Amino acid sequence: MEPKDLKQLLEKRLQNEDRELTYNKKEEKLRIEDKETGKGMSLGLKGLSAKYEERKEKLLDEVVHHVEETLKAMKNSQELSGSENRIYPVIRSGSFPSETEAGVPFVFNEHTAETRIYYALDLGNSYRLVDEKWLQKENWTKESLHEISLFNLRGLSTNMKTDTVAGNTFYFLNTNDGYDASRILNDSLLERMASEAKGELAIAVPHQDVLIFADIENERGYDALAQLTMHFFSSGLVPVTGLPFMYEDGKLEPIFIMAKNKPKK
Repeated sequence: MEPKDLKQLLEKRLQNEDRELTYNKKEEKLRIEDKETGKGMSLGLKGLSAKYEERKEKLLDEVVHHVEETLKAMKNSQELSGSENRIYPVIRSGSFPSETEAGVPFVFNEHTAETRIYYALDLGNSYRLVDEKWLQKENWTKESLHEISLFNLRGLSTNMKTDTVAGNTFYFLNTNDGYDASRILNDSLLERMASEAKGELAIAVPHQDVLIFADIENERGYDALAQLTMHFFSSGLVPVTGLPFMYEDGKLEPIFIMAKNKPKK
């Protein structure tokens, strides 16, 4: 589907008298703005149109829900102080915007060559990313934000489903709470998985709502991991990275897997 066709479908679902919808043809972005607050968000239609071919109405439902909840959250004022137990880290790709649409820098830390750590206040059905203006307003430090978010992350469920492919075991963490991929920051979880692995441990965070562990015991395991990672990467609403990582000695190393071959670091 072409971006302009997806634009028409989304406009039908999102238009109402309280909103202003504008389309940037050059960047292929649809902006949805609340007329009362002047706040809004933009959707990159090029990436979404590619995903539409596979997911159709389910993708539209997810996008519309995301927009509705985000606009609702923007109408309310939020504070970090007093909401410490609702602050979490969120993993994003290295190409994710480093600032808000208003030009205010987000608070983030570098993670790997492929990923960054952003921070969010959970609002139930959505969340708001923390920017530097917000952090300064509440007299918080970047270090305290990071520590609190990791503490809360360690309290999230780590229940996983397993599958075996050609003698290799895959573990899938998919709670859909918005922080599945972020659990790659749970060092104790990674250490536990590494200690239990019979072969080499690989980890993938193709999109926001899935974390994959792979206990690689033979060559076919690498091919299966590459295929799984790209499948999830291409279908996720918030993609992170199509490259998996090898985990060794407490470090994550992005790898490129050649078909029928071992990975190259």
